[in-house]
Amino acid sequence: MKHRIIGVLGVALAASLVASACGSSSSSSSDTAASNDTVAAGAADTGTPTTGGTIHILSQLEQITHLDPQRNYTGSDLAFVGSTMQRALTSYAYASGTEGSKLVADLATDTGTPTEGGKVWSFTLRGGATYEDGSEVTCADIAYGVSRVFATDIIVDGPTYAITYLDIPKDADGNSNYPGPYKATADQQALFDKAVACSSDGKTITFNLNRVVADFNYTTTLLAFSPVPKAKDTGEKYDNAPVSSGPYKIKSYEPGKSLVLVRNDKWSKASDPVRHAYVDSYVYEFALDPAVIDERLMADAGDDQYAVSDAGLQPENLQTVFNDDKFKDRRQDSYDPYISFTAFNAKTVSCVEVRRAVYLGLDREALRTAGGGPYTGDFADGFIKPALADDYAPNKMPDGLNKDGTPNIEAAKAALDEAKTKCPDVYAKATGDGLKFFHPDTPTWQKNISIWIESMKAVGIVIKPTAVEPSKYYPTVQNDKTDYDIARGAWGPDWPNASTMIPELFLTSGGFNLTRNGDDPAYKQFETDTKAALNELDRTAQGTKWKALNQFLVNQLWSLPGTFLKAQDIWGSKVGNAYKWASSGSYLFGELYVKQ
Repeated sequence: MKHRIIGVLGVALAASLVASACGSSSSSSSDTAASNDTVAAGAADTGTPTTGGTIHILSQLEQITHLDPQRNYTGSDLAFVGSTMQRALTSYAYASGTEGSKLVADLATDTGTPTEGGKVWSFTLRGGATYEDGSEVTCADIAYGVSRVFATDIIVDGPTYAITYLDIPKDADGNSNYPGPYKATADQQALFDKAVACSSDGKTITFNLNRVVADFNYTTTLLAFSPVPKAKDTGEKYDNAPVSSGPYKIKSYEPGKSLVLVRNDKWSKASDPVRHAYVDSYVYEFALDPAVIDERLMADAGDDQYAVSDAGLQPENLQTVFNDDKFKDRRQDSYDPYISFTAFNAKTVSCVEVRRAVYLGLDREALRTAGGGPYTGDFADGFIKPALADDYAPNKMPDGLNKDGTPNIEAAKAALDEAKTKCPDVYAKATGDGLKFFHPDTPTWQKNISIWIESMKAVGIVIKPTAVEPSKYYPTVQNDKTDYDIARGAWGPDWPNASTMIPELFLTSGGFNLTRNGDDPAYKQFETDTKAALNELDRTAQGTKWKALNQFLVNQLWSLPGTFLKAQDIWGSKVGNAYKWASSGSYLFGELYVKQ
Protein backbone atom coordinates (compact mmCIF):
# COMPACT_ATOMS: atom_id res chain seq x y z
CA MET A 1 0.00 0.00 0.00
CA LYS A 2 0.97 3.52 0.37
CA HIS A 3 3.86 4.19 2.64
CA ARG A 4 4.00 6.82 5.33
CA ILE A 5 6.59 9.03 7.01
CA ILE A 6 5.92 9.09 10.69
CA GLY A 7 7.81 10.28 13.70
CA VAL A 8 7.18 7.60 16.27
CA LEU A 9 7.93 3.87 16.42
CA GLY A 10 7.84 3.69 12.65
CA VAL A 11 8.93 5.99 9.92
CA ALA A 12 7.73 5.77 6.35
CA LEU A 13 5.62 7.54 3.83
CA ALA A 14 -1.08 3.75 2.58
CA ALA A 15 -6.14 3.89 4.28
CA SER A 16 -8.82 3.44 6.79
CA LEU A 17 -9.34 0.45 8.97
CA VAL A 18 -11.22 -1.05 6.05
CA ALA A 19 -9.21 -0.12 2.98
CA SER A 20 -5.98 1.66 2.27
CA ALA A 21 -2.75 1.72 0.39
CA CYS A 22 0.96 1.55 0.88
CA GLY A 23 2.64 4.44 2.74
CA SER A 24 1.75 7.70 4.48
CA SER A 25 3.11 10.99 5.69
CA SER A 26 2.56 12.07 9.27
CA SER A 27 4.29 12.43 12.16
CA SER A 28 -0.37 -8.22 20.78
CA SER A 29 -2.68 -5.52 20.48
CA SER A 30 -6.28 -4.62 20.03
CA ASP A 31 -7.29 -2.53 17.05
CA THR A 32 -10.99 -2.43 17.73
CA ALA A 33 -11.32 1.07 19.12
CA ALA A 34 -9.61 4.42 19.20
CA SER A 35 -8.98 6.38 22.35
CA ASN A 36 -11.79 7.72 24.51
CA ASP A 37 -11.16 11.20 23.13
CA THR A 38 -11.55 10.20 19.49
CA VAL A 39 -13.50 12.63 17.35
CA ALA A 40 -15.51 10.78 14.74
CA ALA A 41 -14.40 11.53 11.20
CA GLY A 42 -16.20 14.59 9.90
CA ALA A 43 -18.09 15.15 13.16
CA ALA A 44 -17.30 18.87 13.14
CA ASP A 45 -18.52 19.37 9.59
CA THR A 46 -22.25 19.72 9.96
CA GLY A 47 -22.81 22.49 7.43
CA THR A 48 -23.55 22.36 3.73
CA PRO A 49 -20.40 22.66 1.57
CA THR A 50 -19.96 26.00 -0.14
CA THR A 51 -17.83 26.94 -3.13
CA GLY A 52 -14.95 29.39 -3.36
CA GLY A 53 -11.94 30.34 -1.29
CA THR A 54 -8.48 28.84 -0.80
CA ILE A 55 -7.33 25.88 1.29
CA HIS A 56 -3.78 25.94 2.66
CA ILE A 57 -1.83 22.71 3.26
CA LEU A 58 1.13 23.00 5.63
CA SER A 59 4.02 20.56 5.23
CA GLN A 60 7.45 19.89 6.68
CA LEU A 61 8.41 18.16 3.40
CA GLU A 62 10.44 19.88 0.70
CA GLN A 63 7.96 18.85 -2.02
CA ILE A 64 5.29 16.38 -3.03
CA THR A 65 7.10 13.06 -3.20
CA HIS A 66 5.73 12.44 -6.71
CA LEU A 67 3.18 14.33 -8.81
CA ASP A 68 3.71 11.89 -11.69
CA PRO A 69 0.67 9.58 -11.37
CA GLN A 70 2.62 6.41 -12.19
CA ARG A 71 5.19 7.26 -9.49
CA ASN A 72 2.74 8.36 -6.79
CA TYR A 73 2.47 5.79 -4.00
CA THR A 74 2.24 7.73 -0.75
CA GLY A 75 -1.09 7.86 1.10
CA SER A 76 -1.30 11.62 1.53
CA ASP A 77 0.01 12.33 -1.97
CA LEU A 78 -2.39 9.85 -3.56
CA ALA A 79 -5.30 11.54 -1.79
CA PHE A 80 -4.11 15.02 -2.75
CA VAL A 81 -3.20 14.39 -6.39
CA GLY A 82 -6.04 11.94 -7.00
CA SER A 83 -8.75 14.22 -5.66
CA THR A 84 -7.48 17.35 -7.43
CA MET A 85 -5.48 16.59 -10.59
CA GLN A 86 -5.47 12.97 -11.72
CA ARG A 87 -8.30 10.53 -12.40
CA ALA A 88 -8.21 6.73 -12.62
CA LEU A 89 -10.62 4.07 -13.89
CA THR A 90 -12.11 3.45 -10.45
CA SER A 91 -12.04 5.20 -7.10
CA TYR A 92 -13.21 4.95 -3.54
CA ALA A 93 -16.31 6.95 -2.68
CA TYR A 94 -15.64 10.52 -1.61
CA ALA A 95 -17.26 10.19 1.78
CA SER A 96 -16.38 9.92 5.45
CA GLY A 97 -16.43 6.79 7.59
CA THR A 98 -16.88 3.32 6.16
CA GLU A 99 -18.72 4.75 3.14
CA GLY A 100 -15.32 5.99 1.98
CA SER A 101 -14.23 2.37 1.51
CA LYS A 102 -16.85 1.72 -1.18
CA LEU A 103 -15.52 1.09 -4.69
CA VAL A 104 -17.06 3.38 -7.33
CA ALA A 105 -16.53 4.21 -11.00
CA ASP A 106 -14.41 7.20 -12.06
CA LEU A 107 -13.21 7.39 -15.68
CA ALA A 108 -15.10 4.13 -16.26
CA THR A 109 -18.87 3.83 -16.32
CA ASP A 110 -18.81 1.08 -13.69
CA THR A 111 -16.34 -0.85 -11.58
CA GLY A 112 -15.32 -3.22 -14.34
CA THR A 113 -16.43 -6.50 -15.90
CA PRO A 114 -14.43 -9.69 -15.24
CA THR A 115 -14.45 -12.62 -17.64
CA GLU A 116 -12.60 -15.94 -17.70
CA GLY A 117 -13.13 -16.14 -13.96
CA GLY A 118 -11.33 -12.84 -13.33
CA LYS A 119 -8.35 -13.33 -15.62
CA VAL A 120 -9.65 -10.71 -18.05
CA TRP A 121 -11.06 -7.35 -16.95
CA SER A 122 -12.79 -4.77 -19.16
CA PHE A 123 -13.80 -1.20 -18.38
CA THR A 124 -16.11 0.92 -20.50
CA LEU A 125 -14.99 4.55 -20.52
CA ARG A 126 -17.39 7.25 -19.46
CA GLY A 127 -16.50 9.80 -22.14
CA GLY A 128 -16.42 13.57 -21.84
CA ALA A 129 -13.29 13.71 -19.67
CA THR A 130 -10.73 16.28 -20.82
CA TYR A 131 -7.25 17.48 -19.95
CA GLU A 132 -6.40 21.03 -18.93
CA ASP A 133 -5.83 21.96 -22.60
CA GLY A 134 -9.32 20.79 -23.53
CA SER A 135 -8.21 17.65 -25.38
CA GLU A 136 -10.10 14.42 -24.76
CA VAL A 137 -8.93 11.70 -22.37
CA THR A 138 -8.75 8.59 -24.54
CA CYS A 139 -8.44 4.85 -24.04
CA ALA A 140 -4.99 5.06 -25.65
CA ASP A 141 -3.94 7.59 -23.00
CA ILE A 142 -4.91 5.21 -20.19
CA ALA A 143 -3.05 2.34 -21.84
CA TYR A 144 -0.02 4.56 -22.35
CA GLY A 145 -0.09 5.65 -18.72
CA VAL A 146 -0.06 2.01 -17.59
CA SER A 147 2.79 1.22 -20.00
CA ARG A 148 4.99 3.80 -18.27
CA VAL A 149 5.03 1.63 -15.11
CA PHE A 150 7.27 -0.83 -16.98
CA ALA A 151 10.00 1.79 -17.56
CA THR A 152 11.53 1.00 -14.19
CA ASP A 153 14.74 2.91 -14.88
CA ILE A 154 12.75 6.17 -15.12
CA ILE A 155 9.34 5.61 -13.54
CA VAL A 156 10.48 4.66 -10.03
CA ASP A 157 8.87 4.41 -6.58
CA GLY A 158 5.34 3.70 -7.80
CA PRO A 159 3.19 0.56 -7.43
CA THR A 160 4.16 -2.37 -9.64
CA TYR A 161 0.87 -4.26 -9.83
CA ALA A 162 0.74 -3.77 -13.61
CA ILE A 163 4.08 -5.55 -13.99
CA THR A 164 2.96 -8.32 -11.66
CA TYR A 165 -0.51 -8.90 -13.08
CA LEU A 166 -0.44 -8.22 -16.82
CA ASP A 167 0.03 -11.18 -19.16
CA ILE A 168 3.39 -10.18 -20.56
CA PRO A 169 6.18 -12.79 -20.81
CA LYS A 170 9.15 -12.58 -18.46
CA ASP A 171 12.76 -13.52 -19.00
CA ALA A 172 14.70 -16.21 -17.12
CA ASP A 173 15.37 -13.79 -14.27
CA GLY A 174 11.70 -12.95 -13.88
CA ASN A 175 11.95 -9.50 -15.50
CA SER A 176 9.31 -8.34 -17.94
CA ASN A 177 10.17 -8.64 -21.62
CA TYR A 178 8.50 -5.27 -22.09
CA PRO A 179 10.84 -2.41 -21.05
CA GLY A 180 8.25 0.37 -21.19
CA PRO A 181 7.36 2.80 -23.99
CA TYR A 182 10.66 4.70 -24.08
CA LYS A 183 12.87 1.78 -25.13
CA ALA A 184 10.48 -0.83 -26.56
CA THR A 185 11.01 -2.26 -30.01
CA ALA A 186 7.93 -2.85 -32.16
CA ASP A 187 7.85 -6.51 -31.09
CA GLN A 188 8.18 -5.59 -27.41
CA GLN A 189 5.44 -2.97 -27.70
CA ALA A 190 3.21 -5.60 -29.27
CA LEU A 191 3.53 -7.68 -26.08
CA PHE A 192 2.06 -4.83 -24.05
CA ASP A 193 -0.59 -3.99 -26.64
CA LYS A 194 -1.82 -7.57 -26.46
CA ALA A 195 -2.07 -7.41 -22.68
CA VAL A 196 -3.75 -3.97 -22.61
CA ALA A 197 -6.07 -3.45 -25.54
CA CYS A 198 -8.50 -0.72 -26.57
CA SER A 199 -11.62 -1.58 -28.54
CA SER A 200 -11.89 -0.36 -32.12
CA ASP A 201 -14.26 2.42 -31.07
CA GLY A 202 -11.97 3.47 -28.20
CA LYS A 203 -14.71 3.07 -25.62
CA THR A 204 -13.46 -0.03 -23.79
CA ILE A 205 -10.08 -0.93 -22.32
CA THR A 206 -9.33 -4.59 -21.58
CA PHE A 207 -6.61 -5.96 -19.32
CA ASN A 208 -5.45 -9.53 -19.95
CA LEU A 209 -3.87 -10.91 -16.78
CA ASN A 210 -1.46 -13.76 -16.23
CA ARG A 211 -3.67 -15.23 -13.51
CA VAL A 212 -7.05 -14.73 -11.90
CA VAL A 213 -7.21 -11.50 -9.89
CA ALA A 214 -10.68 -11.32 -8.41
CA ASP A 215 -10.18 -7.81 -7.03
CA PHE A 216 -8.31 -6.24 -9.95
CA ASN A 217 -10.82 -3.37 -10.03
CA TYR A 218 -9.39 -2.24 -6.68
CA THR A 219 -5.95 -2.09 -8.30
CA THR A 220 -7.29 0.38 -10.86
CA THR A 221 -8.02 2.93 -8.14
CA LEU A 222 -4.28 3.60 -8.01
CA LEU A 223 -3.00 6.53 -10.05
CA ALA A 224 -0.65 4.13 -11.84
CA PHE A 225 -3.78 3.50 -13.94
CA SER A 226 -4.26 7.19 -14.73
CA PRO A 227 -4.12 8.52 -18.30
CA VAL A 228 -1.05 10.26 -19.67
CA PRO A 229 -1.12 11.81 -23.18
CA LYS A 230 1.92 10.40 -24.99
CA ALA A 231 2.68 13.68 -26.74
CA LYS A 232 2.94 15.48 -23.38
CA ASP A 233 5.06 12.85 -21.60
CA THR A 234 8.46 14.24 -20.63
CA GLY A 235 9.74 11.11 -18.88
CA GLU A 236 11.39 11.84 -15.56
CA LYS A 237 10.54 15.56 -15.87
CA TYR A 238 6.83 14.76 -16.01
CA ASP A 239 7.04 14.54 -12.22
CA ASN A 240 7.27 18.34 -12.02
CA ALA A 241 4.46 19.26 -14.41
CA PRO A 242 1.95 16.46 -15.11
CA VAL A 243 -1.03 17.23 -17.29
CA SER A 244 -4.24 17.48 -15.27
CA SER A 245 -7.34 15.41 -15.99
CA GLY A 246 -9.04 16.57 -12.79
CA PRO A 247 -10.72 19.75 -11.55
CA TYR A 248 -7.45 21.58 -10.71
CA LYS A 249 -4.20 22.30 -12.52
CA ILE A 250 -0.79 23.59 -11.53
CA LYS A 251 -0.34 27.35 -11.51
CA SER A 252 3.12 27.25 -9.95
CA TYR A 253 5.40 24.67 -8.35
CA GLU A 254 8.62 25.51 -6.53
CA PRO A 255 9.95 22.63 -4.39
CA GLY A 256 11.07 23.91 -1.03
CA LYS A 257 8.52 26.72 -1.20
CA SER A 258 5.04 26.02 -2.55
CA LEU A 259 2.68 24.33 -4.98
CA VAL A 260 -0.35 26.34 -6.12
CA LEU A 261 -3.33 24.72 -7.81
CA VAL A 262 -6.13 26.64 -9.49
CA ARG A 263 -9.32 25.53 -11.18
CA ASN A 264 -9.02 23.60 -14.45
CA ASP A 265 -11.68 25.33 -16.53
CA LYS A 266 -11.68 22.42 -19.00
CA TRP A 267 -12.85 19.98 -16.33
CA SER A 268 -16.51 19.03 -16.54
CA LYS A 269 -18.49 17.94 -13.52
CA ALA A 270 -20.83 16.13 -15.92
CA SER A 271 -17.96 13.76 -16.78
CA ASP A 272 -16.87 13.25 -13.18
CA PRO A 273 -19.29 11.57 -10.75
CA VAL A 274 -16.76 11.52 -7.91
CA ARG A 275 -15.24 14.99 -7.37
CA HIS A 276 -17.05 18.16 -6.27
CA ALA A 277 -14.23 20.74 -6.43
CA TYR A 278 -15.56 23.17 -3.84
CA VAL A 279 -12.63 25.57 -3.43
CA ASP A 280 -11.05 27.85 -6.03
CA SER A 281 -7.44 27.07 -5.21
CA TYR A 282 -4.95 25.20 -3.03
CA VAL A 283 -1.69 26.53 -1.64
CA TYR A 284 0.67 23.78 -0.49
CA GLU A 285 3.37 25.33 1.73
CA PHE A 286 6.60 23.33 2.00
CA ALA A 287 9.68 23.15 4.24
CA LEU A 288 7.95 24.32 7.42
CA ASP A 289 9.15 23.46 10.89
CA PRO A 290 6.64 20.92 12.29
CA ALA A 291 6.52 22.83 15.57
CA VAL A 292 5.57 25.96 13.64
CA ILE A 293 2.85 24.05 11.78
CA ASP A 294 1.27 23.04 15.09
CA GLU A 295 1.58 26.56 16.48
CA ARG A 296 -0.14 28.03 13.44
CA LEU A 297 -3.00 25.55 13.45
CA MET A 298 -3.55 25.90 17.18
CA ALA A 299 -3.53 29.72 16.97
CA ASP A 300 -6.08 29.59 14.14
CA ALA A 301 -5.41 33.12 12.83
CA GLY A 302 -5.64 34.64 9.35
CA ASP A 303 -5.14 32.19 6.47
CA ASP A 304 -4.44 29.41 8.97
CA GLN A 305 -8.16 29.26 9.68
CA TYR A 306 -8.34 27.69 6.22
CA ALA A 307 -5.40 25.31 6.73
CA VAL A 308 -4.69 21.65 7.34
CA SER A 309 -1.41 19.77 7.74
CA ASP A 310 -0.31 16.78 5.69
CA ALA A 311 1.21 15.34 8.88
CA GLY A 312 -0.05 14.71 12.38
CA LEU A 313 0.37 16.68 15.55
CA GLN A 314 3.78 16.68 17.22
CA PRO A 315 3.87 14.52 20.38
CA GLU A 316 4.58 17.48 22.67
CA ASN A 317 1.29 19.14 21.64
CA LEU A 318 -1.04 16.18 22.05
CA GLN A 319 -1.96 16.81 25.66
CA THR A 320 -2.60 20.49 24.99
CA VAL A 321 -4.93 19.83 22.07
CA PHE A 322 -6.80 16.87 23.55
CA ASN A 323 -7.20 18.25 27.07
CA ASP A 324 -8.65 21.60 26.00
CA ASP A 325 -12.27 21.72 24.85
CA LYS A 326 -11.64 24.80 22.73
CA PHE A 327 -10.16 22.40 20.15
CA LYS A 328 -12.91 19.79 20.38
CA ASP A 329 -14.56 20.67 17.05
CA ARG A 330 -11.33 20.59 15.06
CA ARG A 331 -9.26 17.68 16.34
CA GLN A 332 -9.18 13.97 15.64
CA ASP A 333 -7.59 10.93 17.29
CA SER A 334 -8.10 7.62 15.53
CA TYR A 335 -6.44 4.46 14.30
CA ASP A 336 -5.09 4.74 10.81
CA PRO A 337 -4.41 1.87 8.40
CA TYR A 338 -0.67 1.74 8.86
CA ILE A 339 1.73 -0.66 10.54
CA SER A 340 5.22 0.59 11.31
CA PHE A 341 8.26 -1.66 11.06
CA THR A 342 12.05 -1.73 11.10
CA ALA A 343 13.52 -3.42 8.04
CA PHE A 344 16.91 -5.10 8.07
CA ASN A 345 19.00 -5.36 4.94
CA ALA A 346 19.18 -9.16 4.89
CA LYS A 347 22.28 -9.05 2.70
CA THR A 348 24.33 -7.22 5.34
CA VAL A 349 22.46 -8.31 8.49
CA SER A 350 22.01 -11.92 7.42
CA CYS A 351 22.06 -13.32 10.96
CA VAL A 352 18.66 -13.92 12.57
CA GLU A 353 20.31 -14.03 16.02
CA VAL A 354 21.55 -10.45 15.59
CA ARG A 355 18.14 -9.34 14.36
CA ARG A 356 16.51 -11.01 17.37
CA ALA A 357 19.00 -9.35 19.73
CA VAL A 358 18.00 -5.96 18.32
CA TYR A 359 14.29 -6.70 18.79
CA LEU A 360 14.64 -8.03 22.33
CA GLY A 361 16.87 -5.17 23.45
CA LEU A 362 14.96 -2.30 21.84
CA ASP A 363 13.17 0.01 24.27
CA ARG A 364 9.92 0.08 22.33
CA GLU A 365 8.07 1.71 25.20
CA ALA A 366 10.53 4.62 25.29
CA LEU A 367 9.96 5.12 21.57
CA ARG A 368 6.21 5.02 22.07
CA THR A 369 6.44 7.51 24.93
CA ALA A 370 8.53 9.85 22.77
CA GLY A 371 5.90 9.58 20.06
CA GLY A 372 3.01 10.52 22.35
CA GLY A 373 2.45 7.44 24.51
CA PRO A 374 -0.86 5.65 23.88
CA TYR A 375 -1.61 8.19 21.13
CA THR A 376 1.07 6.44 19.07
CA GLY A 377 -0.87 3.18 18.88
CA ASP A 378 -0.44 -0.42 20.02
CA PHE A 379 2.59 -2.67 19.76
CA ALA A 380 2.23 -4.74 16.59
CA ASP A 381 2.48 -8.54 16.65
CA GLY A 382 3.16 -8.88 12.93
CA PHE A 383 2.52 -7.27 9.58
CA ILE A 384 -1.24 -7.64 9.27
CA LYS A 385 -3.45 -5.27 11.22
CA PRO A 386 -6.43 -6.78 13.10
CA ALA A 387 -8.77 -4.66 10.97
CA LEU A 388 -8.06 -7.14 8.13
CA ALA A 389 -10.14 -9.64 10.06
CA ASP A 390 -10.11 -12.35 7.37
CA ASP A 391 -6.31 -12.46 7.40
CA TYR A 392 -5.32 -11.66 10.99
CA ALA A 393 -4.54 -13.98 13.90
CA PRO A 394 -2.39 -13.18 16.96
CA ASN A 395 1.18 -14.31 16.45
CA LYS A 396 3.54 -16.04 18.84
CA MET A 397 6.30 -13.51 19.47
CA PRO A 398 9.99 -14.35 20.02
CA ASP A 399 10.78 -15.79 23.45
CA GLY A 400 11.94 -13.05 25.78
CA LEU A 401 10.14 -10.16 24.06
CA ASN A 402 8.53 -8.12 26.81
CA LYS A 403 4.86 -7.47 26.12
CA ASP A 404 5.02 -4.05 27.77
CA GLY A 405 7.65 -2.86 25.30
CA THR A 406 10.49 -2.58 27.80
CA PRO A 407 13.86 -4.04 26.76
CA ASN A 408 14.97 -7.50 27.85
CA ILE A 409 18.72 -6.90 27.98
CA GLU A 410 19.57 -10.33 29.32
CA ALA A 411 17.69 -12.14 26.52
CA ALA A 412 19.14 -9.76 23.93
CA LYS A 413 22.70 -10.42 25.08
CA ALA A 414 22.02 -14.16 25.00
CA ALA A 415 20.89 -13.89 21.38
CA LEU A 416 23.99 -11.84 20.57
CA ASP A 417 26.17 -14.52 22.19
CA GLU A 418 24.57 -17.09 19.87
CA ALA A 419 25.42 -14.84 16.93
CA LYS A 420 29.06 -14.72 17.98
CA THR A 421 29.30 -18.44 17.17
CA LYS A 422 26.76 -18.85 14.36
CA CYS A 423 27.56 -15.74 12.31
CA PRO A 424 30.77 -14.15 13.57
CA ASP A 425 31.09 -11.77 10.63
CA VAL A 426 27.68 -10.15 11.26
CA TYR A 427 28.36 -10.18 15.00
CA ALA A 428 31.63 -8.34 14.41
CA LYS A 429 29.89 -5.78 12.22
CA ALA A 430 27.06 -5.16 14.70
CA THR A 431 29.37 -4.81 17.70
CA GLY A 432 32.26 -3.11 15.89
CA ASP A 433 31.78 -0.72 13.00
CA GLY A 434 28.05 -0.74 13.69
CA LEU A 435 24.76 -0.97 11.78
CA LYS A 436 23.93 1.90 9.42
CA PHE A 437 20.44 3.15 10.28
CA PHE A 438 18.69 5.40 7.74
CA HIS A 439 15.83 7.58 9.01
CA PRO A 440 13.97 10.77 8.02
CA ASP A 441 15.53 14.00 9.21
CA THR A 442 12.75 15.23 11.47
CA PRO A 443 12.75 16.60 15.03
CA THR A 444 10.89 13.56 16.30
CA TRP A 445 13.36 11.20 14.70
CA GLN A 446 16.26 13.09 16.20
CA LYS A 447 14.79 11.98 19.55
CA ASN A 448 13.99 8.47 18.37
CA ILE A 449 17.44 7.71 17.06
CA SER A 450 18.92 8.62 20.44
CA ILE A 451 16.68 6.01 22.03
CA TRP A 452 17.80 3.46 19.47
CA ILE A 453 21.47 4.23 20.09
CA GLU A 454 21.14 3.96 23.88
CA SER A 455 19.01 0.78 23.71
CA MET A 456 21.51 -0.99 21.51
CA LYS A 457 24.48 0.27 23.50
CA ALA A 458 23.13 -1.60 26.52
CA VAL A 459 23.07 -4.80 24.43
CA GLY A 460 26.48 -4.26 22.88
CA ILE A 461 25.32 -3.24 19.39
CA VAL A 462 26.48 -0.04 17.69
CA ILE A 463 24.02 2.12 15.71
CA LYS A 464 25.35 4.51 13.05
CA PRO A 465 22.53 6.91 12.06
CA THR A 466 22.05 8.63 8.70
CA ALA A 467 19.35 11.32 8.44
CA VAL A 468 17.60 11.86 5.10
CA GLU A 469 15.43 14.84 4.08
CA PRO A 470 11.86 13.54 4.60
CA SER A 471 10.52 13.95 1.03
CA LYS A 472 13.59 12.09 -0.27
CA TYR A 473 13.53 9.33 2.34
CA TYR A 474 11.54 6.74 0.39
CA PRO A 475 13.28 7.27 -2.94
CA THR A 476 16.57 6.93 -1.04
CA VAL A 477 15.87 3.67 0.79
CA GLN A 478 14.10 2.14 -2.20
CA ASN A 479 17.21 2.67 -4.30
CA ASP A 480 19.13 -0.63 -4.44
CA LYS A 481 22.41 1.30 -4.39
CA THR A 482 21.68 2.88 -1.00
CA ASP A 483 23.98 1.26 1.54
CA TYR A 484 21.94 0.79 4.72
CA ASP A 485 21.66 -1.97 7.30
CA ILE A 486 18.42 -0.76 8.89
CA ALA A 487 15.59 1.39 7.49
CA ARG A 488 12.25 2.42 8.91
CA GLY A 489 8.88 2.23 7.22
CA ALA A 490 5.13 2.07 7.61
CA TRP A 491 2.66 0.43 5.27
CA GLY A 492 -1.05 -0.09 4.90
CA PRO A 493 -3.15 -2.25 2.57
CA ASP A 494 -4.04 -0.96 -0.89
CA TRP A 495 -7.37 -2.71 -0.43
CA PRO A 496 -8.83 -5.08 2.24
CA ASN A 497 -6.60 -8.08 1.60
CA ALA A 498 -3.21 -9.02 3.02
CA SER A 499 -2.23 -9.62 -0.62
CA THR A 500 -1.37 -5.92 -0.59
CA MET A 501 0.73 -6.25 2.57
CA ILE A 502 2.91 -9.36 2.71
CA PRO A 503 3.86 -9.65 -0.99
CA GLU A 504 4.51 -5.92 -1.29
CA LEU A 505 6.77 -5.83 1.76
CA PHE A 506 8.62 -9.12 1.43
CA LEU A 507 8.66 -10.48 -2.13
CA THR A 508 11.61 -9.30 -4.20
CA SER A 509 9.03 -8.18 -6.77
CA GLY A 510 7.10 -6.24 -4.14
CA GLY A 511 6.61 -2.52 -4.31
CA PHE A 512 8.25 -1.73 -0.96
CA ASN A 513 10.65 -4.50 0.01
CA LEU A 514 13.35 -2.84 2.10
CA THR A 515 14.69 -6.17 3.37
CA ARG A 516 16.67 -7.24 0.27
CA ASN A 517 15.91 -10.77 1.36
CA GLY A 518 16.13 -12.60 -1.98
CA ASP A 519 19.33 -14.46 -1.08
CA ASP A 520 18.20 -15.51 2.39
CA PRO A 521 18.00 -19.33 2.69
CA ALA A 522 14.37 -19.08 3.83
CA TYR A 523 13.26 -16.90 0.92
CA LYS A 524 12.50 -19.57 -1.70
CA GLN A 525 9.98 -21.36 0.51
CA PHE A 526 8.47 -18.02 1.50
CA GLU A 527 8.12 -17.05 -2.16
CA THR A 528 6.47 -20.37 -3.02
CA ASP A 529 4.00 -20.10 -0.13
CA THR A 530 3.21 -16.46 -0.88
CA LYS A 531 2.47 -17.16 -4.53
CA ALA A 532 0.22 -20.01 -3.44
CA ALA A 533 -1.70 -17.58 -1.23
CA LEU A 534 -1.99 -15.07 -4.08
CA ASN A 535 -3.43 -17.78 -6.35
CA GLU A 536 -5.89 -19.09 -3.76
CA LEU A 537 -9.44 -18.27 -4.90
CA ASP A 538 -11.17 -19.46 -1.72
CA ARG A 539 -11.08 -16.33 0.45
CA THR A 540 -11.23 -18.24 3.73
CA ALA A 541 -8.42 -20.57 2.68
CA GLN A 542 -6.43 -17.60 1.46
CA GLY A 543 -6.82 -15.91 4.84
CA THR A 544 -5.47 -19.02 6.55
CA LYS A 545 -2.40 -18.87 4.33
CA TRP A 546 -1.79 -15.18 5.14
CA LYS A 547 -1.99 -15.93 8.86
CA ALA A 548 0.65 -18.63 8.55
CA LEU A 549 2.91 -16.39 6.47
CA ASN A 550 2.55 -13.59 8.99
CA GLN A 551 3.84 -15.93 11.72
CA PHE A 552 6.66 -17.06 9.42
CA LEU A 553 7.76 -13.45 8.99
CA VAL A 554 7.79 -12.85 12.74
CA ASN A 555 9.99 -15.93 13.09
CA GLN A 556 12.43 -14.76 10.40
CA LEU A 557 12.60 -11.14 11.60
CA TRP A 558 13.59 -9.75 8.22
CA SER A 559 11.63 -6.82 9.62
CA LEU A 560 10.68 -6.03 13.20
CA PRO A 561 6.98 -5.31 13.78
CA GLY A 562 6.56 -1.83 15.21
CA THR A 563 3.15 -0.36 15.96
CA PHE A 564 -0.46 -0.58 14.87
CA LEU A 565 -0.55 3.15 14.36
CA LYS A 566 -2.89 5.94 15.35
CA ALA A 567 -2.89 9.52 14.12
CA GLN A 568 -3.91 12.82 15.67
CA ASP A 569 -4.74 15.96 13.74
CA ILE A 570 -5.94 19.52 14.11
CA TRP A 571 -7.28 21.79 11.38
CA GLY A 572 -8.33 25.39 10.90
CA SER A 573 -11.74 26.46 12.15
CA LYS A 574 -12.93 27.48 8.67
CA VAL A 575 -12.13 24.13 7.05
CA GLY A 576 -15.06 21.88 6.19
CA ASN A 577 -15.06 18.15 5.40
CA ALA A 578 -11.92 17.66 7.50
CA TYR A 579 -12.37 13.91 7.83
CA LYS A 580 -9.77 11.21 7.30
CA TRP A 581 -10.56 9.30 4.13
CA ALA A 582 -10.78 5.51 4.29
CA SER A 583 -8.76 5.13 1.10
CA SER A 584 -5.62 6.90 2.24
CA GLY A 585 -5.70 7.55 5.98
CA SER A 586 -5.29 11.25 5.16
CA TYR A 587 -7.56 14.19 4.43
CA LEU A 588 -9.53 13.93 1.21
CA PHE A 589 -8.03 17.22 0.10
CA GLY A 590 -10.19 17.69 -2.98
CA GLU A 591 -13.36 17.60 -0.85
CA LEU A 592 -12.29 20.22 1.68
CA TYR A 593 -14.28 23.43 1.58
CA VAL A 594 -14.17 26.88 3.14
CA LYS A 595 -16.82 27.48 5.76
CA GLN A 596 -18.70 30.74 5.46
